[in-house]
Amino acid sequence: MTNHEKFIVGAHAIIVNTEGKVLLLKRTYGDFGWSLPGGGVERGETIHQALIRECQEELGVDVQNVLMTGFYYHSHLNAQVAIFRCSLPEGAEIQLSHEHSDYRWTPLSQLNEVQRIRAVDAMQYSGEVISRAF
Repeated sequence: MTNHEKFIVGAHAIIVNTEGKVLLLKRTYGDFGWSLPGGGVERGETIHQALIRECQEELGVDVQNVLMTGFYYHSHLNAQVAIFRCSLPEGAEIQLSHEHSDYRWTPLSQLNEVQRIRAVDAMQYSGEVISRAF
């Protein structure tokens, strides 16, 4: 890679409820699929600021207990994505933005392979940030 090649940098949240299910959002754009809360880092932002901003925009909630658990390269997108284990404040009510039409709490067994690996890495975090390529 040269210094002039561009790649995407993103930040996404693994938010797990008391039943061990992961929060996914249904997009209103692109392939209309289900994805983790989060998005791209904007110019001048740190990766943590991006994660907090994206979650506030998409969920209408300030996430808490933000902890980076992994950093992943996604070859099909040429993207580097930080994954953060987070939680919602007690009693928080999700208010979706126009970018998402629905949300659901999904068992690990129903996540796609990449989402499942990143979620398990976050849930089993033991102090060492995981790095993987997909």
